[in-house]
Amino acid sequence: MIRSDTQEFARPQPLSEIMQVFPDQGALLGLDFGTKRLGIAISTSDQSIASPLENYNRVNTDADAKAIQKLANDYQIQGIVVGLPVHMSGDEGGKAAEARAFGDWVGEVTGLPVAYFDERYTSSLADVYLQHGQLSDKKRKANRDKIAAQIMLQNFLDSDDRWQAPGPIDERGSLQFKE
Repeated sequence: MIRSDTQEFARPQPLSEIMQVFPDQGALLGLDFGTKRLGIAISTSDQSIASPLENYNRVNTDADAKAIQKLANDYQIQGIVVGLPVHMSGDEGGKAAEARAFGDWVGEVTGLPVAYFDERYTSSLADVYLQHGQLSDKKRKANRDKIAAQIMLQNFLDSDDRWQAPGPIDERGSLQFKE
């Protein structure tokens, strides 16, 4: 089992067994990882535009798995992009490890390929957008995570160097990414 502060996840299959290439067509789900709440965004099927979908308050692994599976089925999701909270230097810390463990678990639960994408500044940018909308503090807080997920997913869609699902692990234990 993998354990984060508030959740336990079943250990995912080894990444060396996940040989799927991340899809370049079909709707994608963007997840802004949090231990208490997930911000959720969705892309168009041509992967050109991301839209905020909802916030999901985490319950437990069974309920969370059912909710994510339902979203994947209802929206015919082809891949999932999980926001990776990295430090300003680009280095990964404890929260990034939790997000990766969560993303690996989501991939196992849904059977879909998962990519990770830098989510630096998305919450701050979401706050700026929501302040310009002249919403109350309560409404801004209620929308922040799904807007952050939208920003992260849109950045992924617009990126020239989209991450591919990992290929085999090399002799040093490093993931090999397809170009």
